[in-house]
Amino acid sequence: MKIFKIAVFLISLQSTAFAQKNNYAVIKPTDSEKDIIRIAANIVPTPRQLRWQQLELTAFFHFGMNTFTQREWGDGKEDPKLFNPTKLDAEQWVKTMKDAGFKQVIITAKHHDGFCLWPTATTLHSVKSSPWKNGNGDVVKEVSDACKKLKMGFGIYLSPWDRNAPSYGSEAYNDFFIQQLTELLTQYGQVDEVWFDGANGEGPNGKKQVYEFERWYDLIRKLQPQATIAIMGPDVRWVGTESGVGRSTEWNVIPADNLDQAAIADNSQKGVEFKPNFDMQANDLGSREKIFKAKALVWYPAETDVSIRPGWFYHDKEDSKVKSPKTLNDLYFTSVGMNGVLLLNVPPNREGRLADADVKNLLDWSKQRNKYFAVNFLKNAVAKSKNGIGLNTMADGNYNTFFTTRGNDSTTTIEFTLKKSATFDILSLQENIQVGQRVEKFAAFYDDKGTWKKFTEGTTIGYKRLLRFEPITTRKIKIEISSSRLNPTLSEVGLYKNSF
Repeated sequence: MKIFKIAVFLISLQSTAFAQKNNYAVIKPTDSEKDIIRIAANIVPTPRQLRWQQLELTAFFHFGMNTFTQREWGDGKEDPKLFNPTKLDAEQWVKTMKDAGFKQVIITAKHHDGFCLWPTATTLHSVKSSPWKNGNGDVVKEVSDACKKLKMGFGIYLSPWDRNAPSYGSEAYNDFFIQQLTELLTQYGQVDEVWFDGANGEGPNGKKQVYEFERWYDLIRKLQPQATIAIMGPDVRWVGTESGVGRSTEWNVIPADNLDQAAIADNSQKGVEFKPNFDMQANDLGSREKIFKAKALVWYPAETDVSIRPGWFYHDKEDSKVKSPKTLNDLYFTSVGMNGVLLLNVPPNREGRLADADVKNLLDWSKQRNKYFAVNFLKNAVAKSKNGIGLNTMADGNYNTFFTTRGNDSTTTIEFTLKKSATFDILSLQENIQVGQRVEKFAAFYDDKGTWKKFTEGTTIGYKRLLRFEPITTRKIKIEISSSRLNPTLSEVGLYKNSF
C-alpha cells in the first residue's frame, strides 16, 4: 500500500508541477526570473532524444577512400580503384562494439572526398567503380545487415561537403544531396541516427554551398521519424571539442534565440525543427545568467566525440598509439559521466577489419568497466530524508522510478545507511530527465566517527554524473542538494569501487 501511495503521489506531481512535455519554450518579455526557472525546469527531451541519451556509448566507423590514401581529408580526385578492402567484415566491426558495451554505430557513408560507400545512382565516384567485389559491393548494406543481426542501432554519416561533385557550390547540388540522403534513408531499413558535420568548402565555381538544413530535416522526419539528427541538427549538439571531454557543468536546457513564437505557430502541426545557434565551445551554456537573458530555451544535449587513435581514419603508423583501456575509461568518466553520450571512433583498416590493438583495448576496457559497476554498495541501504518521497527508488535499477521532494522544496538532504561498512571511490548520480534537468549544486559527505566530511561535490547532474575520489570506508553517507530548479529528482544513486 505504501508503494502504491508513492506511485500515486509521483503521478500527481507529474500532472501538476511536472506537466509540461515540450522540449522547447519561448520566453516572453513579461516573464520574471521565477517564471523562467519554472519554464527551464519543465523542458524535457523528446522520445528520440531520451533514447539517444540512454545509449551512453555509440561508435563511429570512419572508413573510405582516406583509409587507402593515408589521409584525413581527401580532395575528391582519388581513383576509385584504390578502394579494395579484401577482407571486409562489417559483422566483426559491429560485434566488437557490442561486446565492448556499445549500443549504436555510425558509418561514414560519404566523407568530404565525395566517395560513396554504397552504389549510389548519383555518381560514379563510389564502390561500384572499385575492384572490391567487382564493383558489386555495398559497405552501408553490410554494416546495416550486421546491426540488424546483432540488434544494434544503425546510423549514417553523410558529408554535406563534397569535393568531387561538379555541382557543389550551386543550387543543383541541393537536389543531388537530397537524392543521396533519400537513398540512404530508404534502402537500408531503420536508421537510428543521421550525422552531419559543418564542413563547408568552396566548389568548382569558387562558391561555398548554401546548405538547405530544413529540407534535410523534413526528409529525415518523413522517411525515418525515429532517427536522431546530429550534430548539425535539431536533436543533438556537438560538445565543442574532439577530446572526449565534456563540461563539468553540462546543461541540456540552453538558450535558442533563433526560435520565436512565429516559428512555433508555423510548425504547430509537425513540430519545431531547427538548429539552435550559439557558441558550443563556451564553458557556460545554460546557467541562470544565460537563461535569464534568453529569448527561448530548448532541450539540446551534448555528444562527446573522440577517436581511439590520433586520426579519424586508419593509418599504419598509429598502430602503437591506440588509446589504452585506462585512457578509454577516463574518457567514459569525462563524457557519459558528465551528462553526455560518448561517440568513439574506431576506424577499420585497409583489409576492412578493426585492427587487433583496437579490439583488444576496447574489450579490456569493457571488462574493467563492468567490474567497476558490478556492485552498488547502496543497494538495500536505508535512505532517510525529512522532505523526500520515493526513498526506496534510488538504487532499484529502474530509471523510471525516482526520488523527489514534497511541496515546493528545491533543496534536500538524503542520508544512506549501508547494511555494513564498505570501501568505495566512485559516486554515480542520475536525474530523471523525463521530468527535466534541475539540480544546480550538490555535495556528498561520509560519516567519519560521528563527523560528516565532504568527499565530493558538483553542479549539474543530468542523465548521469560520475565522480571519482580517494577511497573512503564508511557505513553512512549523505547527499545534499543545495540548489535546484524546482523539485529535484534522483532516479539512481550508486557507490562503486574501482577494482584496479
